Amino acid sequence: MTAVAESGALTGTGAPDAPVLAVRTSGLTKRFGGRAAVDGIDLAVPTGSVYGFLGPNGSGKTTTIRMLLGLVEPDSGGRELLGRPIPEASGLVLHRVGALVEGPAFHPYLSGRANLARLDAADRWADPRTAGRRIDAALDRVGLMAAARKRYRAYSLGMRQRLAIAAALLAPRDLLVLDEPTNGLDPQGTREVRALVGSLAHDGTTVLVSSHLLAEVEQMCSHLGVMREGRLVAQGSVADVRGAGRAVCRVRTSQPHEAAAVLRELGLAEVGITGPTGAGATVLVHGIPGEHAPESVVAALVHAGVGVAGFEIAGASLEDLFVSLTGEGFDVSN
Repeated sequence: MTAVAESGALTGTGAPDAPVLAVRTSGLTKRFGGRAAVDGIDLAVPTGSVYGFLGPNGSGKTTTIRMLLGLVEPDSGGRELLGRPIPEASGLVLHRVGALVEGPAFHPYLSGRANLARLDAADRWADPRTAGRRIDAALDRVGLMAAARKRYRAYSLGMRQRLAIAAALLAPRDLLVLDEPTNGLDPQGTREVRALVGSLAHDGTTVLVSSHLLAEVEQMCSHLGVMREGRLVAQGSVADVRGAGRAVCRVRTSQPHEAAAVLRELGLAEVGITGPTGAGATVLVHGIPGEHAPESVVAALVHAGVGVAGFEIAGASLEDLFVSLTGEGFDVSN
């Protein structure tokens, strides 16, 4: 693992000499039996960014997060948080990292506020003199002040998720790691979490968000990393990752199968059909070569007797790009 100069030491949220990368891994690998759950990935999460960590279920996102936090030991590779190696510098770094991993776990018979008080009391870095103020601030930030005295077992799934986020915010954090933070939230709660992540980033906190909700990630993240079968298949700013996508040709027709056959005869690959096989059907072609002018493609379709109701060549959307990278669809709902 690359050594880090002393000038990159942790100095607090928004510190001017904070490391350029809040999270860095080098060849990080974890195997379970003969299967590589995480296979030699090189994460690079810039300080101050909101990094969307995306991938289908089973792609290795949660295993990666658990290795970053020292909950699982990698088989090989290195990892750094806030410019310090893990696990060697865990005692210097982890108290500045808030995390929500694989759902909340609290005492069901205690109130939300009492649960947070127990967690805070167990934190050797927390100042007991400011516990009440910090707990109230965390509850208020996630919209749970009105339910602070209600027992946890009476909380809805969304309220439990909010309480877990509040637990991660009991102290100032330089890095916040959230694994599916909007799981179980209604649309209003989802918007509140999105606004919360934005405000944390504005205050200088780096946020790593693991999610399968593409629409949410698009709205809140500045950088992206995409996992597929344990490998990191794309990484960079949202603009860079989007720019890596190939052009997509969309043909709307009531004769999708005939249109697909014509497009294949033109030598176009990756032809697919979406939507109902009626007037609203769309034929998609990923990566249409530049030598095929739009007018020549339309002419070939019409000459073959295919009615064309609509034709478009556009840059790939993030959804198109992720499907091509992972081979699977994403949940794009809010």
